[in-house]
Amino acid sequence: MASKAAGSLISKAGRPASRIQPPQSHRLLSSNPVQAQAQTLLQDKENGFGFIRHNPRTPKPRTQGVTEIRGPYYSAYGKRHLQDVLETMGYHIDGLKFAGGSFSMMPEHAVRELVDLAHEHQVYVSTGGWMEHVLTQPDAPTAVDKYLKKCKNIGFDVVELSSGFLSFPPDDWLRLVDKVHSMGLKAKPELGIQFGAGGDTAAEDLEATGTSDPSKVINLGKKFVEAGVERMMIESEGITENVKSWRTDVIQATLRDLPREKVMFEAADPPVFNWYVREFGIDVNLFVDHSQIVQLTCLRSGIWGMADTFGKIVSYRD
Repeated sequence: MASKAAGSLISKAGRPASRIQPPQSHRLLSSNPVQAQAQTLLQDKENGFGFIRHNPRTPKPRTQGVTEIRGPYYSAYGKRHLQDVLETMGYHIDGLKFAGGSFSMMPEHAVRELVDLAHEHQVYVSTGGWMEHVLTQPDAPTAVDKYLKKCKNIGFDVVELSSGFLSFPPDDWLRLVDKVHSMGLKAKPELGIQFGAGGDTAAEDLEATGTSDPSKVINLGKKFVEAGVERMMIESEGITENVKSWRTDVIQATLRDLPREKVMFEAADPPVFNWYVREFGIDVNLFVDHSQIVQLTCLRSGIWGMADTFGKIVSYRD
């Protein structure tokens, strides 16, 4: 079924002769400049805690040290909860992602409220990897067009393109990137080494399925950079999630061979994002659960941490 969907995409769409570069839209993955963001107490040198040593955050729009948080998925929440999160921690949040097809389960007005609220705080809004399900529809090209048009109409800025459950050629993936960019949206491919990722599958079952060679991630990543992709997500399953031992070699190879600002790592578990910041510093791009934004921000700022990071996360900047 998946192969037919991908095949029909090739036959009807055809690969463009040249790459379609994403338009310079008003809201990139790194979000708009913040014009009137209230100072945090730690930033306030006159009346707050600015006298306390800390690592200053790069102001929005960020290309490094980007933090994307999960929208309603493992727990349901609406505009009042998100408003609390953004009013308290909005300066530290760059993106909001609706995992999977979670947004399709909500009334449209509720989705729009969350999208609009995020935009008010200069936070971009991303779909999850629901494109995988869209591609399994009988007429994939038509379904993709309708899906993207509706996403843009609702106000999404970014469309994630993952292939954790589907097998289709790299050229098809690049066609999808071009299609998303042609609609005035940003494409965010999700790459990984584990087939079946994204479904919270047991480690034993994933191990039986096997993993891809890390070079596949690198080679695809380079193609996406050439196609004008601003940032890619690296799927945690098979690397730091649902594995018996972490595949740090994949992470090292990714950061060695791809531009750091083009890569974001899924790290929705405190020991994982603690390791990323410890190993690669405060400017590593991370995706975490919305409930973890305070803990991650304290770690990036160098004011709190675990036993191996407390008092050890620093920066050297003017």
